[in-house]
Amino acid sequence: MTAFDVAVVGYGPTGMTLAALLGQLGRRVVVLERYTGLYNLPRAACFDDEIMRLFQKLGLAEQVGEGAVVQRDYEWVNAAGETLVELEYANPAPGGWAALYMMFQPHIEDVLDRHDRAIPSVEIRQGVTVSGMEQDGEGVTLTGTGPDGAPVSVRASFVVGADGGNGFVRRSICEAVDDYGFQENWLVCDFRMLRDVPGLPMFRQVCDPAQPTSIVRIGPDHHRFSFMLNPGETTEEATRPDSVWARVARYLTPDDAEMIRVVNYVFRSRIAGNWRQGRVFLAGDAAHEMPPFLAQGMCSGIRDSHNLSWKLDLVLSGLADDSLLDTYQPEREPHVRFITEKAIELGRVQTLRDPAAARERAERLLANRRANRVPDKLRFPPLRGGLVADGGGFFPQGEVRSAGRAGRFDDVVGPGWCIVAADPALLGAMTPDSREEWSRIGGHVAALGGPGGIEDADGTYGAWFADGGCSAVIVRPDWYVYGTARDGAELATLLGRLTASLRTTASRRSGTAEMALVEAGER
Repeated sequence: MTAFDVAVVGYGPTGMTLAALLGQLGRRVVVLERYTGLYNLPRAACFDDEIMRLFQKLGLAEQVGEGAVVQRDYEWVNAAGETLVELEYANPAPGGWAALYMMFQPHIEDVLDRHDRAIPSVEIRQGVTVSGMEQDGEGVTLTGTGPDGAPVSVRASFVVGADGGNGFVRRSICEAVDDYGFQENWLVCDFRMLRDVPGLPMFRQVCDPAQPTSIVRIGPDHHRFSFMLNPGETTEEATRPDSVWARVARYLTPDDAEMIRVVNYVFRSRIAGNWRQGRVFLAGDAAHEMPPFLAQGMCSGIRDSHNLSWKLDLVLSGLADDSLLDTYQPEREPHVRFITEKAIELGRVQTLRDPAAARERAERLLANRRANRVPDKLRFPPLRGGLVADGGGFFPQGEVRSAGRAGRFDDVVGPGWCIVAADPALLGAMTPDSREEWSRIGGHVAALGGPGGIEDADGTYGAWFADGGCSAVIVRPDWYVYGTARDGAELATLLGRLTASLRTTASRRSGTAEMALVEAGER
């Protein structure tokens, strides 16, 4: 018997979130982190409504919100200060929260760390360097050294490497890496604000070919300036305090802010070839690295954790076959590639260094503004393949009321699998056997209207069903749609298809004629 269900290597946002989600499910988790303390400096700058919805799921939305601010717009300007592009962010967005939050990452990590340490089944071990890994049919043994140099050995059923692009786990299980060849050299400068500075941009891209610059508010009391370095500039000269203050002089003085971090980053775009080897998985930067132009690096790692957590739980519970874990990379990799490629595309447009090309870009974008042509909003693709029947899109969270309680859907209905029906009569298609199967995986049901049903307080779900041409939906624990149905018969077939796909290998081998009918969609 293994000591832990899951060992997580790495304790950044990806590992912290994975430990929290697995701990919430009652799983025994050990986290091994080579640093003896939290990093305590900002890296990522923001997160979106889906990630805030996940913090809501963990009961941390209010605490996280204390270190984040809602961002309502984003602008590009040219060297002369003319606005080239202006985008507005929805509030609320489909996840039931604002579309974008600017955050101070150390605050978010403090919240997650306190939460993880309060979960009885989660153990955090810092100062542990993992240097060996062996797996067999029952589990994985990790070996290394502790903070005092003493040997460490940990046994777990599964291991997730969330220790970064150069971490031990990725080097151990994946040699092939798809490198997009996009590398840019940037200087990132973070400041703690000492006072309000009128006119200070909150979220701006300065498309100046002489000095491409990004200006970002990072939480309530901090600001970030990022400068694309010129060829030949050295790290030593770029990071000198006097050099940094000279770069930001147009916006800040030492009387306005305290410099807390200056670092020379090389933005890269690389995706690991395989995210699973047996019982070992990669997540976050260990699986994929992307440039920051869409601000989706941390979000993508947290989505990895969400995708993996409930699948690992089902397999560990014996409620799903190990092959369910093979759906992780096919679902997440296309999503990550889409974001990475769009970020590269966006970065190349924003950071043109050729003056003639920059003028052409400015003229084109200014012409679009004069013609009131609004830029298309980026829409992430639905999941394809994996554990998806005919859906794959992100299921929204609206405001609902039920049994005298009002609030966001997830708080009122609960986490986990959910069947949502536009009409309570549709749930009559569930047989006693299918209801039992549904309960075994922790499934909920919610119907609009009727006794014990939910009231669609803001019209989110009526509009969603109308747009999709369906009357019922099966929603996964990570809020992605497994499949939709137009009537009770289709819902019964869809539910049978899902439960069949989660059967253990033993059940498949000894399946009855009834099971064959379920898999064929005839029940």
